[in-house]
Amino acid sequence: MAEAHPVGFQWVMEAKRRGAKVFHVDPRFTRTSALADSYLPIRAGTDIALLGGVVRYILDNELDFREYVVAYTNAATIVTEEYADTEDMHGLFSGFNDDNATYDQASWRYEGHSQNRTTRDSETQRETAAGLENESHGAPVGGETERDETLQHPRCVYQILKRHFARYTPEMVERVCGIPQEKFFELARAWTENSGRDRTGMLVYSVGWTQHSVGVQYIRTGAIIQLLLGNVGRPGGGVMALRGHASIQGSTDIPTLFNLLPGYLPMPHHANHPTLDEWVNSIAHPGQKGFWGNARTYGVNLLKAYWGDAATADNDYCYGYMPRMTGDHGTYQQVLDMIDGKIKGYFLLGQNPAVGSAHGRAQRLGMANLDWLVVRDLFMIESATFWQNAPEIETGEIVPERCRTEVFFLPAASHVEKEGTFTQTQRLLQWREKAVEPPGDARSELWFFYHLGRVIRERLATSTKPRDRALLDLAWDYPTHGPTAEPSAEAVLREINGYDVTTGRPLASFTEMKDDGSTVGGCWIYTGVYADGVNQAARRKPGSEQSLVAPEWGWAWPANRRILYNRASADPDGNPWSERKRYVWWDADKSEWTGYDVPDFEKTKPPSYRPAHDASGVAGIAGDDPFILQGDGKGWLYAPTGVLDGPMPTHYEPVESPVRNPLYRQQANPTRKVYTHPINTLNPSPPQEHSQVFPYVFTVSRLTEHHTAGGMSRTVSPLAELQPEMFVEVSPELAALRGLSHLGWAHLVTSRAAVEAKVLVTDRVTPLRVDGRIIHQLWLPYHFGYEGLVTGDSANDLFGITLDPNVLIQESKVGTCDVRPGRRPRGQDLVDLVIDYRRRSGNLVHRYPPMVTTDVADSSSDQEA
Repeated sequence: MAEAHPVGFQWVMEAKRRGAKVFHVDPRFTRTSALADSYLPIRAGTDIALLGGVVRYILDNELDFREYVVAYTNAATIVTEEYADTEDMHGLFSGFNDDNATYDQASWRYEGHSQNRTTRDSETQRETAAGLENESHGAPVGGETERDETLQHPRCVYQILKRHFARYTPEMVERVCGIPQEKFFELARAWTENSGRDRTGMLVYSVGWTQHSVGVQYIRTGAIIQLLLGNVGRPGGGVMALRGHASIQGSTDIPTLFNLLPGYLPMPHHANHPTLDEWVNSIAHPGQKGFWGNARTYGVNLLKAYWGDAATADNDYCYGYMPRMTGDHGTYQQVLDMIDGKIKGYFLLGQNPAVGSAHGRAQRLGMANLDWLVVRDLFMIESATFWQNAPEIETGEIVPERCRTEVFFLPAASHVEKEGTFTQTQRLLQWREKAVEPPGDARSELWFFYHLGRVIRERLATSTKPRDRALLDLAWDYPTHGPTAEPSAEAVLREINGYDVTTGRPLASFTEMKDDGSTVGGCWIYTGVYADGVNQAARRKPGSEQSLVAPEWGWAWPANRRILYNRASADPDGNPWSERKRYVWWDADKSEWTGYDVPDFEKTKPPSYRPAHDASGVAGIAGDDPFILQGDGKGWLYAPTGVLDGPMPTHYEPVESPVRNPLYRQQANPTRKVYTHPINTLNPSPPQEHSQVFPYVFTVSRLTEHHTAGGMSRTVSPLAELQPEMFVEVSPELAALRGLSHLGWAHLVTSRAAVEAKVLVTDRVTPLRVDGRIIHQLWLPYHFGYEGLVTGDSANDLFGITLDPNVLIQESKVGTCDVRPGRRPRGQDLVDLVIDYRRRSGNLVHRYPPMVTTDVADSSSDQEA
């Protein structure tokens, strides 16, 4: 965090100054480690084993915040007797389907519940990254559950959790992660001692957790710990996801994702959601508790924002115009489709896949097989010049004179050259004023897409084809200003906020939205950011003039609420858990919820409220149900549906690993998304043969001096001077083992590529003892490419393409490789080197690690299982 998020890290240092303990877990000793109270080196890709050990420590020693756990989580909920755990099935859960490597989740359900039909087709869910939808609007679960609040029933979630994590002992943590037991105990004691009624602890992570084939389950494990300790919905607690860019959160709220619409509404699927009713019912899940019961309202308001007057009740608010998913339309499927000639043209904005995405060679060869490519950026990045400067020019795989792709480079405005909101990791919208005019032909994204839409609509104005009505009926009437006819960003923000169709009055809350077409709202969770016709995101009242929550600095969704689920900061009766952690509470005299923050609960619903039998939606939320977007109103220690690779996190090895899974006979995530394409070779791992060809673990992360793939920072001379070349960090032990010299050259080889880097011999990367052997790890920055003031090979070229099944994010924080002294070969010699490694590793026939490996376990794993 100190390295990659230094502005935010100042508050960690402020907390430390006030007495907080800071622990840092990372494969490499970094600037954060140097300032932490304790540093825990870890083998990349094994965090679930560490976190699972903390879960076991909490449960074995009964250190959970019991009143919170019983009242606010599903710990007491009873699970069907059909459920079987990884303990019973050597690393698999019940319901596994060998035919398509997915789970039928029927056996995971709560006792007495029927299974929603949409949860049985988990292959379609994996293809459409449906885990994103379930994270946002809750998986389908009925509101009424069978519970044992003594937590003694053998099938209650609490007991299932204890059995599941029983093998995650301190000894196993050391064996899997390489973390000494005394360091583990230090972390576990501090975490539990600084949690409970009077204290809270925060868990902070970044893409080092997300970019794994089990990334969603990493975060699930962290959330389980925080729920057990009462650290969710309370000040100083929570799980904070650090973002690598100022508006990454905004890019998922109003998304640049193929499977989501604004406000986390799922994109319709062509087969499952042919009508408006079927679409909204798949979100609302009739019979569930919670605010997603109003899904029809949110969906209708979005459709009205898209198509305005053309969207009426008679035509289902133009639902027929909505694009539909047919399967996987993610970025990695797209690049493989480009290679196969299935995609003709591509718009590229805010990305630099030629060096910034996993398997750089595949990215570049894909872009070289298009008819046209439009790149909008500040500089001539590698994704605009691949056809003339890529490494494949040297190897002859791309010939500039014969490259069929016509590239259009359009200059873009930088963040100081345009206005609008950024949404950061706290869900806080902040308005940025335009500081200077963009130079020359550079334009904002708002300008580009508004005028592109305007020109297309003008050219289609006389069309009578039904397919063109969706474009012609768009509400595309934003006011413009200035010599370049820049659209008004405030007008767009007003539409996103929502307004009354008759009066034009901006809505103050999403509760004012109607499902009859009388209101418009482009993103229901953002409603209120333009309340009273005032740009609430532009507020900048100094903190010294506000309360500790600082509600007049920017605007946080939803409803300017700074902590989600903050009903959990009070006990079931509505009283603060302690005066020290007082945040929101029930005021019996005024019969309303009050406090320092906007209560995340219906303002006048008392703690004593109990819903009628079969009540659903908002009416189904009891007065002590803080998790108001979940179908049962509880925080989930166990996921009865919606998480595609299991109801509880399980340690699986990374897809490329030098180690046999010490916990289970199942090696890697059995439901991971794998692309069986000739270009996507993967390194072998145990129990496959030849894994010793790639004996070392490598990982990547950021440098303070550079940003993402370096397209901006490597063109800025002071930053380029501070970090002038690609390098690799290795331990003195590995340097001696492989003959590497400090400040000399080395090259790393995988079955996809070989990249070269200067060698930095350092104690920051520690060899770890894992399962009785020494594992060496290497670290590289991922900021380099072949354009800019300073250049170097791209670390991302080393990775293959394997994805988490829930959200289709790539495993690009861990892989295996070999390392050799000296510079890499060039031209055909480079191709021959990689082919030789593939031949020795058995990869020339494009074999893939088996999805299910329980039937090929070795004897030691059998004994362990």
